[in-house]
Amino acid sequence: MEDQNIFVGQEFPDVKAFRNAIKEAAIAQHFELRIVKSDLIRYIAKCASEGCPWRIRAIKHPNAPTFTIRSLEGTHTCGKNAQNGHHQASVDWIVNFIEERLRDNINYKPKDILHDIYKQYGITIPYKQAWRAKERGLQAIYGSSEEGYCLLPAYCEQIKKTNPGSHAEVFTAGSDSRFQRFFISFCASLHGFLNGCLPVICLGGIQLKSKYLGTLLSATSFDGDGGVFPLAFGVVDEENDDSWMWFLLELRKALEMSTEKIPPLTFLSDGQKSIADAVKRKFPSSCHAICLQYLSESISRDFKNSRLVQLLWKAAYSTSTRGFKEKMAEIEEVSSDAATWLLQYPPSRWALIHFDGTRYGHFSSNIYEFNKWILEARELPIIQVIKRIHCKLTEEFELRRSRSSTWSSILSPSAEKRIMDGRTHASTYQVLRSDEVEFEVISAERSDIVNTGTRSCSCRDWQLYRIPCSHAVAALTSYKKDVYAFTDKYFTAASYRESYSKEVHPIPDKLEWSRTRLVRPPKFRRPPGRPEKKRLCVEDLNREKHTVHCSKCNQTGHYKTTCKTEVVQTTQQF
Repeated sequence: MEDQNIFVGQEFPDVKAFRNAIKEAAIAQHFELRIVKSDLIRYIAKCASEGCPWRIRAIKHPNAPTFTIRSLEGTHTCGKNAQNGHHQASVDWIVNFIEERLRDNINYKPKDILHDIYKQYGITIPYKQAWRAKERGLQAIYGSSEEGYCLLPAYCEQIKKTNPGSHAEVFTAGSDSRFQRFFISFCASLHGFLNGCLPVICLGGIQLKSKYLGTLLSATSFDGDGGVFPLAFGVVDEENDDSWMWFLLELRKALEMSTEKIPPLTFLSDGQKSIADAVKRKFPSSCHAICLQYLSESISRDFKNSRLVQLLWKAAYSTSTRGFKEKMAEIEEVSSDAATWLLQYPPSRWALIHFDGTRYGHFSSNIYEFNKWILEARELPIIQVIKRIHCKLTEEFELRRSRSSTWSSILSPSAEKRIMDGRTHASTYQVLRSDEVEFEVISAERSDIVNTGTRSCSCRDWQLYRIPCSHAVAALTSYKKDVYAFTDKYFTAASYRESYSKEVHPIPDKLEWSRTRLVRPPKFRRPPGRPEKKRLCVEDLNREKHTVHCSKCNQTGHYKTTCKTEVVQTTQQF
């Protein structure tokens, strides 16, 4: 950065450009400035180090905003060693430095700012200053958090105007209209879910990290090719029993608004009581399963044993009561504590053999995949988070609509592959017919009973995936039955295309919005500065704990002032 030189006669468009240039030169060349005079027509400054003769003077042209350096006196004798906490490296200067980087990467961290400034300029700045600069930079690019809440009602109106049939509402609390909750389900999502997706809904939430925090609640489904399909989402000031009850009430309203009869549904979640109670109240006829991925991560985290995770998955996939009991007994042998811990989750909520509903082969929720859409935007104002989801939704609908238009198969690619694999295995089976609908399929390892009337097989794969298993394929093809006719409609290419048939329309820029009512941010806000972390000191962990000793009764575990010996003796006397 030594080439940041200034010279007599150098011209600048205006006084602001000149000030920025001199500040840049001072930072790059590691000397501090002391401003003697600075106004709209002249600028005089000198080196802040005592005894250093360096001095600069610039003036404005009489009939133009241009500034010209008129004199540059002396050379630095200070050693140019202003490298720690340079006074000219203000928050505003850092904002200018990081603005383009922030546009490219929202998660540009303060420690990375410190590193880049030191690498380019050779100076160090305080962490807090970098953190403040990032906050101010994000606000300059994406607007303030307060403005984000204020724009929500107008944004809802624009959604309903540009995407008719969508459900979008903002809810406030108190006489001062503080933000409480926000819900949105686009018409394209509602249509796609009800006419093409699997009747499975995954529920979950993720914490936001903006100034006023909050939680994003979401409901997703699966398309016929296993992809995540966002159905609805909302933001609440706090995740609790009431907020989940409200969210599922709004979801039910949105579905009832789009269809005369809601199909039988299966819900997938992490099993928390708030969600379970809300599902039971708002969708009483549905089934509710616990995400197996969540269970396996929890048991792995709490018991640190990979064997337990393997046994849990095997127990969940067991196709017989005997097989399930055997795996549960093995879990008991490996860790009785883990077996006791697992009892808090009824097998009817996670084990295949005990679950009453249909999961179409999905044991785990896809909420985590949806949350990745906004992972980088969690620090932004609420309106920007919603815009990110809207943009991603628009892109994904267009991409999947375009991609599926080239398919020539009857089923979606993943379902077609399952049928093809079934055909490969079926070619080695022997099929014996009992009657019109029942068959015995014999393989090298086992014998299975297939019933084409009930669409079931003793291996239970047909019931689990709703796609004919290899035994069913063998039975159907041996008597020239159409395998595709026995596959659930959700896995057809036609259903997949119907899922993405409606467009998610763009929303005009906020300059075209008319503000209908004022919404203030929640009262609770994130504390300023870097979040504190509790750190354990290794020395403290290894240090022997101090044992307290009572000088009155000579016992340990209490002090003289809390000793109860006298009280006991007095009681015994009476």
